[in-house]
Amino acid sequence: MTATTAPAALLAPARPPLGRLVAVELRKMVDTRSGRWLLVLIAVAGVALMPVVLFTVDEPDQSVVELFVASQTGAAILLPVLGILSVTAEWSQRTALSTFALVPERNRVLTAKLAAGTVLAAVFLVLGIAVAVLTRALGGALGRSGGSWSLPASLVGTMLLFTVLMVMMGAAFGMLFMNSPVAIVLYFVLPSLWSTLGEMIQRLKGPAGWLDTNRTLDVLTQEGVSGGEWARIGASLAVWLLLPLAAGAVRLARREVK
Repeated sequence: MTATTAPAALLAPARPPLGRLVAVELRKMVDTRSGRWLLVLIAVAGVALMPVVLFTVDEPDQSVVELFVASQTGAAILLPVLGILSVTAEWSQRTALSTFALVPERNRVLTAKLAAGTVLAAVFLVLGIAVAVLTRALGGALGRSGGSWSLPASLVGTMLLFTVLMVMMGAAFGMLFMNSPVAIVLYFVLPSLWSTLGEMIQRLKGPAGWLDTNRTLDVLTQEGVSGGEWARIGASLAVWLLLPLAAGAVRLARREVK
C-alpha cells in the first residue's frame, strides 16, 4: 500500500513593494508622448525664464533666490497636469485592467502615483537650483547680476512643498473627474474663478483670504512663513486638496474596471 502525499499548498504571490510601484508609475509618466512633451516643456520653461529675469529685473535684485523661484514656474504650472494624466490615462488608455489586476489594492497605486509626482518635483527642484546658480554666474560675468548668492534651505523646502502640493491637487482632480480634458480645465478654472469672485464680491473677501490658493500658497515661494499663513494654507488645502482627494479616492475604489 502506497502512502498518498498531501498536495503542496499554493503560496499567494507577494505584494510588489511600494518602491517598485513608484518606479512603474514614473515610467508611465515618461513613456507616454504627452508625458514626455510636458517634461520637456517644464525644462524649457525653467531655462527660458532666466534671460527674462536677467534683462528685466534690476541688477541688485538678480539674486539666486529670484532666479530659483523663476526656474520653478514651469514645474508648478505643468507638473499638476502630468499628475492629472497619470490618473486619467488609466481609463482613457485602458491600462486600469492590468494595473488593478496586478495590484488590487487601489490605494497603493494611488500612493505610488503621488510619490512619483513628488520624485519629479524634487528632480526639477534640483535642476532649478543648478540653472539658477549658473545663470547668476553668467549674469555676474556680463555685469547684469549683483544680487546675493545665498539660497536659504527653508525656501528650498517650502518651494518643494509648493510644487508637490500642486501635483497632488492635480492628481486629486484627476481622480475626482476621471476625464483628462474636464479635470485639466476645472483644475485651472475653479481656483481662478474663486479668486476673481473673492476680489469682486465684498462678502467673499474674508473667506477668500483663507480659501484662495493663489493667495495662501504663494507665501511658500517666499522666505519666511508665519503661523497665521500656515493656518490659511491648511484651510485652503482642506477645500482644494483633501476634499477632492478623499472623494476621488472613494470614486477610484468603487469604479468598475472594464
